[in-house]
Amino acid sequence: MPASVPDLLRLVVVPVLVWAAYRDVKTRRVPSVTWKPVFALGAVLFVWDGLTAFAAGGQPWLFFLVGAGISLLIVIPAAYGFWRFGAFGGADAKALIVLALLFPTYPIYEVGAVQLPLVWTPTGAFALTILANTVLVGACYPLALAAGNALAGRFTPTMFVGRPVRWSEVERTHGRLLEDGEGFTRSGLDLDALRMYLRWRGATLSDLREDPSQYRDPGSLPAEPSPAGDGAVADGGVVEDEWGAEAFLADVGSAYGTTPAGLRAGLDVLTTRETVWVSPGIPFLVPILLGLLVGLTYGDLLIGALLTAGVL
Repeated sequence: MPASVPDLLRLVVVPVLVWAAYRDVKTRRVPSVTWKPVFALGAVLFVWDGLTAFAAGGQPWLFFLVGAGISLLIVIPAAYGFWRFGAFGGADAKALIVLALLFPTYPIYEVGAVQLPLVWTPTGAFALTILANTVLVGACYPLALAAGNALAGRFTPTMFVGRPVRWSEVERTHGRLLEDGEGFTRSGLDLDALRMYLRWRGATLSDLREDPSQYRDPGSLPAEPSPAGDGAVADGGVVEDEWGAEAFLADVGSAYGTTPAGLRAGLDVLTTRETVWVSPGIPFLVPILLGLLVGLTYGDLLIGALLTAGVL
């Protein structure tokens, strides 16, 4: 059976997601306008599928109701919840919401004599398959970090969550410091906030390292600070506010949850150490893309594993 028109139209999201994943890796920024056309397409196809299934009645209508219910009541709320509680970014949530609208049920594609996807879930809810595949693929990221660190002989408690970065590369690195003045921390300085601070001061990390005592002095703050931006990577006397941290945050309002104490601790580390441990974070659009591609070809990884193990 050849693919239906809606199923062929759904494939438009693949190049869009490829581009978005590339942007996520390079800049951790994806314009919101990226998702508007595919969201509109998803809404149209969602209604199209619903009307087609309703007209057919019976099992097609039941499958659509189950798939649509799981998309609207589980996958979309889960995507919003993950974003709301900081598990991933807004672009990741928007991508999953778009995919939930586009794929409430399993699409069908024929490649020669083979019908894809190969492995279906009992519910037929493809959006849930994408989400499950994404989580499983994302879980491989800490293992890849640990493997890289192990091959380099770096056996530390941080080997599953970070990697060492020379201070000279920090301004071009995404992620968060994993250390402060007292040792390991999971709430270190966000490097986007660091870039905001440096742009605000009109300085570089190299400047701060050359004369940290000068920059610790709030008297060295510029009379008219430069715009801090959003932190994206570009394609003497008694010191009451070391590094001008409070003045910076008072001026910009917010910098990814950074506190004056956290900014000071991060700057102290970055101006005194040659190498720092950084948690690069997951550019989560990559696991989402891979979860979709695996879903479109193989199908559901979890169900496949359970079938292989003889559980199902």
